[in-house]
Amino acid sequence: MRTGCRRMLAALLTAVVIVGMAGCAPERPEWARHPLRIAGGGVTGVYYDYGEHLAAALRRDLDADAQVIETNGSVDNLRLIGEGSAQLGFAQSDAIADAVAGTGDFDAPLPIRAAARLYDEYVHVVVRADSGIRAISDLAGRSVSLGGQGSGVSVVARRILQASEVAIGDVDDAGLGLDASIEALRDSRVDAFFWVGGLPTPGIERLAAGLPIRLLSIDPDVVERADAAHAGVYRSAEFPIGTYGSDEPTLAMTVPNYLVTSVEVPDSLVRGVLAELFATRSEIAREVPAAALLDRRLAIFTDPIELHPGAQEYYRQSRR
Repeated sequence: MRTGCRRMLAALLTAVVIVGMAGCAPERPEWARHPLRIAGGGVTGVYYDYGEHLAAALRRDLDADAQVIETNGSVDNLRLIGEGSAQLGFAQSDAIADAVAGTGDFDAPLPIRAAARLYDEYVHVVVRADSGIRAISDLAGRSVSLGGQGSGVSVVARRILQASEVAIGDVDDAGLGLDASIEALRDSRVDAFFWVGGLPTPGIERLAAGLPIRLLSIDPDVVERADAAHAGVYRSAEFPIGTYGSDEPTLAMTVPNYLVTSVEVPDSLVRGVLAELFATRSEIAREVPAAALLDRRLAIFTDPIELHPGAQEYYRQSRR
């Protein structure tokens, strides 16, 4: 009799605890009940790393069905968002300008909007430290990876070569993504590769840990010519000393990076994702340093693409 009472009491207490825990759990929003796909990039790049941590936070905190998709980069991401295969994605503002206008790699304007300006990406031109290549002009006649098909890297690399007066036909383009470019440089199958990403890019950081590398400078006059000829989004900067083991400053070109969505995505989803993005900024930044650059005051400046209505509402509410 006593054993039976104890069992009944234990079952009752267990039920009370379960009900209590359920009552404390955050309510799952309607948008989180549907698949949320974030178009990232190559698995060794910042896009994918950032997207993976954001998706993990959304799954943990909102029980969202969120996953990051491996892609070739900005152009690929924008196409996936435009066709509805992804609801969010990362993209460079120069590729976005082409997507909005329906030029370059895009046959027609895409129905896309911005959720946030995230951080500025750096254009990397990577060679082995023992290479005789010292300038962009030295790439003529060399085997160089200008980025994979469907990548924003390919867009920028060609513009830099053009601004440096190096004909595309004078470069033997291997056309590789970041992962393959890293392996090809390590094995001396290419002499250099281009990359556009936040600092530090994980794959290049790991490459530099085992193989001394050097970054080629991109002179301000080259940046100015590229900026004047295209979207007006390129700026001169410097790689900080110590980046990938460097012991001297390197001139660089930067381009803003945005979190992009579709006009078809519900306002509630964009508001919810932005709330999580900003709430977990410091947490994500411990693993993805570029995430620390997210700034609510700057996130609204997304020219040449309009903010999504859900993003506009989020930023208005966040000022209260």
